[in-house]
Amino acid sequence: MKRVMIVGGPGSGKSTLARLLGERTGLSVFHMDLIHWQDNWVERTKAEKIPLARAVEAQDEWVFEGGMSSTYESRLARADTLIWLDLPVGLRLWRVTKRLFRYLGQARPDLPQGCRERLHPETWAFYRLIWTTRHSARAKITSLIQTAPADKRIVHLTSPRALREWLKETLPPH
Repeated sequence: MKRVMIVGGPGSGKSTLARLLGERTGLSVFHMDLIHWQDNWVERTKAEKIPLARAVEAQDEWVFEGGMSSTYESRLARADTLIWLDLPVGLRLWRVTKRLFRYLGQARPDLPQGCRERLHPETWAFYRLIWTTRHSARAKITSLIQTAPADKRIVHLTSPRALREWLKETLPPH
């Protein structure tokens, strides 16, 4: 594993897995949320985000986690491994809620420092987004995997237990 792409819905554990893989492999970790957001929750334009994502993809080694499906194909073209965290939406919603309260008033490690977790009207819109895109986002990733070149290692994990077992088999702790 030299270039690992991690995808999945919000709350699936992408950032946590990326940090763990970075620690165990020594690969640099990149979070799409750092490309997506600037300080104080200012979203970059798509025209700004694409070159930033391409610059990460061009590097020799990385763990790159997150959404922005418009870059899925180019990221997969460079990746040797794709990990799909395909967890149930109820679990993901619970994790997003737990994360919100854990980091309330603070920035998460995968976000710019000025992006502090808070309850605001967009919070509820984010929950709606998670719920309403649960099928369409899954369909995009399924399609990506179905068209992936045969030389790509695809890891499809559907539960926290499956993830723990895969980690134990693939990258035992030091």
